[in-house]
Amino acid sequence: MSFHEKPNLYVSKLDLRVEDIKRSLAFYQEIIGFRILNQSEKRAVLTVDGENALLSIEQPDDVIPKQPRTTGLYHFALLLPSRTDLGSVLKHLLKHRYPLQGGSDHLVSEALYLADPDGNGIEIYVDRSPSQWNWKNGEVLMSTDPIDVDGLLAEGRDGWRNLPDGTKMGHIHLHVSELEKTKEFYCQGLGFEVVCKYGNQALFISSGGYHHHIGLNTWNGIGAPQASDKSVGLIDYTLVFPSDNERDKAMQRLKEMGYEVTLKEKVYVTIDPSGNRIKLTVI
Repeated sequence: MSFHEKPNLYVSKLDLRVEDIKRSLAFYQEIIGFRILNQSEKRAVLTVDGENALLSIEQPDDVIPKQPRTTGLYHFALLLPSRTDLGSVLKHLLKHRYPLQGGSDHLVSEALYLADPDGNGIEIYVDRSPSQWNWKNGEVLMSTDPIDVDGLLAEGRDGWRNLPDGTKMGHIHLHVSELEKTKEFYCQGLGFEVVCKYGNQALFISSGGYHHHIGLNTWNGIGAPQASDKSVGLIDYTLVFPSDNERDKAMQRLKEMGYEVTLKEKVYVTIDPSGNRIKLTVI
């Protein structure tokens, strides 16, 4: 079963502001392994399979560097098809001496962490089989244990160049200003369920029993301000609903809770309590 298809609610794509489109394109092609789906002078849409967009990067004329201690993107996470793929990525990153921010065994998954040239966080990970995930009282057990570097390198292949077919936008992790209203927005409004709590600092939410489609944290401080709309970072991300009916019900719930849902360029858009912009789509 895939947790990133019907009948689940999941993240499919995100859009980022960057300072230098040429620098970012070099990184996302040569280091991460995306392909260009389409491109203009100041914007590029990136793909794995040549058909579906996973990421777009855009350089506005008045862009400013990434602002610290604000709400917005903590990281986006690329889900690879196999552990061999993750080992191959690790070999590739080490070969290019690209700085890693860390690697963790989360029990449900194994993950590598890095950032793009603008400081946008990236996780590249592989899931363990759901049969190996441990659940207790409706919550999945996750941890931050040391990753098996030697095992990954032994399993990985040399000569890695592109993200493999089947790579997905596994999840997105956001800085938010507080958790209670955020939880209400995402769970009561959009329809996610809380599957893991990290004290009073972070929530992990999902659809269909995944370990998380979205992470939410207050690590930039409770009451953290929204970043300028000129700042490097997240422009918006796309949520996919299983049907028009499910999306319509979610939009109605949000409106009853006092949130706006607008139609822009044939796409429904809403904004969470911390200013994170979300496109509501159906595939």
